[in-house]
Amino acid sequence: MTARVLGPIGGAGARGPALLSAIDAGPSLAAHRSRHGEPGRPQLTPLLADLERVGLRGRGGAGFPFGRKLEATAEASGRPYVVVNLSEGEPASCKDAALALTAPHLVLDGAVVAARVLGSREVHLVVPGTDLQVRAAIETALRERPDERIGFVVHRADEAFVAGQATAVIELMAGRPNKPVTSWQPAAVRGHRGRPTLLSNGETFAQLAILVLHGVDAYLAHGTPEEPGTALLTIHDDLGRRVVEVPFGTKWEAVLAQDGVDRPVLLGGYHGTWADAGELRDLTVSRAGLGAVDLTLGAGVVLVPDGCPLTFATSITSYLAGESAGRCGPCRNGLPELARALERVTSGIAGLAETERLCGLVERRGACAHPDGTARMVRSVLTRFHGEVERHARGGCSYRRDRIGRSA
Repeated sequence: MTARVLGPIGGAGARGPALLSAIDAGPSLAAHRSRHGEPGRPQLTPLLADLERVGLRGRGGAGFPFGRKLEATAEASGRPYVVVNLSEGEPASCKDAALALTAPHLVLDGAVVAARVLGSREVHLVVPGTDLQVRAAIETALRERPDERIGFVVHRADEAFVAGQATAVIELMAGRPNKPVTSWQPAAVRGHRGRPTLLSNGETFAQLAILVLHGVDAYLAHGTPEEPGTALLTIHDDLGRRVVEVPFGTKWEAVLAQDGVDRPVLLGGYHGTWADAGELRDLTVSRAGLGAVDLTLGAGVVLVPDGCPLTFATSITSYLAGESAGRCGPCRNGLPELARALERVTSGIAGLAETERLCGLVERRGACAHPDGTARMVRSVLTRFHGEVERHARGGCSYRRDRIGRSA
């Protein structure tokens, strides 16, 4: 992988312990039922207790407790909607694509379970507008489903980084531009058509399905007592781009290519945080463990560039500056300036103080989290690679040669 911004990718996952345990048999409903059975009709209160016990958190990036979101939706006024966001605006992520292509009925079972618990009559599926394979896989799976007295509506998202943001998805469903807007209430309280809306990504609904289909004990069999279950990761390293399912608590050495932990790693995707070379050696796939050292798992994207992390971060920042909705000052004006300032840092012509100042200016002032996530990634690369910043200021770079002959 070169130090450049990666484009959208497809994804077929390898066999995993839970979500991807049946992919060898194919994506059909018959194969799915043979492995997982029928989901049944759980009641809200026992399901909330099970979700609390396993600690299921949303897998779209923020990691919000899914049980609390489900409960908030159930308690809000009005008949709810259920929305499965498979759009993956993050161009380096393809875990939801992998689920759609290999285990679509697991995602749909989770959505149906949520709809039944909430008394919802509609499930909305947001697919990437340019990925015809994902859309075809979902539409094929829907044709296989029996009449569940639940309507399914498929929406095609724009090819844009911010198109998968919650308010952008609600806008899309309403027939307006697929861009985020300011919202004073969460979608669980006031979402589509002003009604409570349970919105999460494909992996989250697949995790819900695994819990309901196989029970709490089976769910707890993977992971650690503190963080049960598994996670889907989209990994970019010397082994290529791939989706893997790993139990929480897995050592990063077992996840990455041979020398991956000894190189800089961007965790969480383009809005993620940087780990210095060797920093992951003593860490595991753990939200809590990573959080303790100011790292984030985010949406499960793991990038191991083969070049300079400053150069890679600069490319990403320039891309993100052009991917905003352009509706508020931090995105329209702040992010382009931030990209230019970081470019100056990478080029060794000052700009560090200006970069840090601009990070502070764009944070917590946007209509969505796009400026915050961009600033987080920029702050992280400057903090983790302070020595490299100083080296660039002197006209040098530790990564100008290939990895066999790196300069000091």
